[in-house]
Amino acid sequence: MPAAEVLAPAAGPGARLVASTLQSGSSLAPPGPAGTSIVSTPTLHGSADATARLMLAAVGLMWGLTWVAVRITLAQIPPFSLRVATSSLATVTLVAIALLQGRDLRIRGAAVALHLVIAGALNVASFTLLSSFAQLSTTTSRVAVLTYTMPIWAALFARPVLGERLNATRGLALVLCAIGLAVLIYPLLGTSDLVGLSLALATAVSWATGTVYLKWAQIDADPMAIAIWQVVVALVLTCAGLLLVEGTPHLWPIDALPFWALIFAGFFGSAFAYLLWFEVVRRLPAMTASLGVLSSPVVGVAASTLVQGERPTSSDIIGFTLVLAAAACVLLAPGARAPAPIEE
Repeated sequence: MPAAEVLAPAAGPGARLVASTLQSGSSLAPPGPAGTSIVSTPTLHGSADATARLMLAAVGLMWGLTWVAVRITLAQIPPFSLRVATSSLATVTLVAIALLQGRDLRIRGAAVALHLVIAGALNVASFTLLSSFAQLSTTTSRVAVLTYTMPIWAALFARPVLGERLNATRGLALVLCAIGLAVLIYPLLGTSDLVGLSLALATAVSWATGTVYLKWAQIDADPMAIAIWQVVVALVLTCAGLLLVEGTPHLWPIDALPFWALIFAGFFGSAFAYLLWFEVVRRLPAMTASLGVLSSPVVGVAASTLVQGERPTSSDIIGFTLVLAAAACVLLAPGARAPAPIEE
C-alpha cells in the first residue's frame, strides 16, 4: 500500500461507506453515519483549501442529514429493503464515476479479495443494517452520536492488534466516553431504548473493528476500488439477508417524502459524499478533515430535532457532549490521522 494513502471504512446513514484511514504506525481516527477513509498529504493551498473546506462542510451536512433521511424512509420501508436500495444506488453511481475517471478497479489475489469481504461485512453491511435497526428502537439523535464512539473502540482494538499504545489523551477519551454513556443509559434503564443504544454501540464497534482490520491487512489497491468493493460486498450480503428475513424487496408503495429521502440517502449520503470526501482528504490536513467530519452527528441531532420533532433530554445533551468530546480527544492525540466513513 502506498505510504501516502491508507484506506479504511465509515459511516453512517446514507451509505453511511465507513471508517478511518491511517498511515503505518499512526494512530486511529474516525470519519461519518454508515466508511472509508483515505489519508494523503495536502497538496493545495489558498483558494483551493477554501474550496476543500466547503467540500468538507458539504460532506458533514450530507452525512448528518442522511441520518434523518434514513429514519423517514424506515417509516415505510423495512431495513433490509432500504439498505439494498441505497447500496445499489451508491454502487452504480460510484462504479460509473470510477470508470469515467479511468480508475483501476481490479483486485489482485484471493487474499486481497478475502480482506475486502471481511472489511465490507464489518464496515458497510454491519454499519448500515445495525444503524437502521437502532433507529427503529431509539431516537435518531442518540444513534447518530453513539455511532461516533467509533474512534474510542478503534483506539482500544489498535493496542492488541497494531501495537498502538493507550496514551494519556486516549485514556481521557475512554473516561469521558464511559461517563457519557452512563449519563445516556441510566435514565433509560428498563425501557426499549436500551435496545437501540446497544445496536448503535454495536454499529460503532463493527466500524472500529473493520477500520483496524483494514489497517492490519494493508491492502495495496486504488483507494476508490477498495471503497467500491466494500460496498459491493455489503450489497451482496444485504440481498442475502433480505431474502432470508423479508423474502422479497418491499420498496412499494411509498409516499413522496420517504421516496425522496431514500434517493437522498443513496445518492448524496453515500455516493456523492464519498467522492467529495476523497477530494477533501487529498487537499486538507488529516486533523482538519477528521474534526470537520464530527459535524455529522451534530447536524444529525439538529435535523432530528427540527424535522422529526425529537427533543433531547438534559441527560442526552450532557451525554452527547461527553461522547463527542471523547471522540475529539482521540483525534487530537499525537500522531492521529484522518478518518473516513462509509456512510450508508
